[in-house]
Amino acid sequence: MSSIISLSVQQLRRAAGLKEKIQSLEKEFARLLGSTVASAASPAPKKKKFKMSAAAKAKISAAAKARWAKIKGSKPAAKPAPKAKGKGKMSAAAKAKLSAKMKALWAARKAAKK
Repeated sequence: MSSIISLSVQQLRRAAGLKEKIQSLEKEFARLLGSTVASAASPAPKKKKFKMSAAAKAKISAAAKARWAKIKGSKPAAKPAPKAKGKGKMSAAAKAKLSAKMKALWAARKAAKK
């Protein structure tokens, strides 16, 4: 398959043309002989698609549900999630210090844009 990738466009077109000629010659040959021999290039006959009955689908579904119920029902009760620690509280002095720092930072950025 990798050899096809290395071919040029012109070579691919020539190969496609040759394949068409071969197929037409095979058809003509079969017509002359009066045989119904399928050509080598013809695709294999398709397999019938397997169809499952509604009853079979219901049985499989019921079995799967029973398995899941068995698995889910046998688990021990889930432990409650550990309580999250309370949010850290910032002192008034820390808030003021942070606010002043941010105001200075934004003022510096605004001045740099101008």
